[in-house]
Amino acid sequence: MTNALTLQQAHDRLITFEKESDPTPNIPDTRTALSKIIAASEDQILGILANTFAEGVTALNSYSKAIGQTVPQSLDPVEGPVYIKFNPQTNLCYCESYTGEHRGVLVSCQSASEGGVNHMYGHLPLNLWT
Repeated sequence: MTNALTLQQAHDRLITFEKESDPTPNIPDTRTALSKIIAASEDQILGILANTFAEGVTALNSYSKAIGQTVPQSLDPVEGPVYIKFNPQTNLCYCESYTGEHRGVLVSCQSASEGGVNHMYGHLPLNLWT
């Protein structure tokens, strides 16, 4: 993929994570596609499903940086698998135990403008930006 990627091509690349139970990502291509989608949406919300608190916080910080945001507070550690949600528009960030089997990052992109992106992508790799 190149930086001249169209919005549709970026969308098509990212929805493979919804359709395939275990996609093998090309990390640079996935980063390029997600960057294109982020640029075309006004707001993003992150949902992180990780095996450990440390793994989740690492993903949270790297994805937050990638979308141009800073996590507003530190989180209290949770034992075992975790779900972390971060909404930069409200500065809401919390962590809780997670009993599901999915792992990865959900990126919900929202736009108020026509032609913008309104879709949730994932489960993207936890290590996409690390």
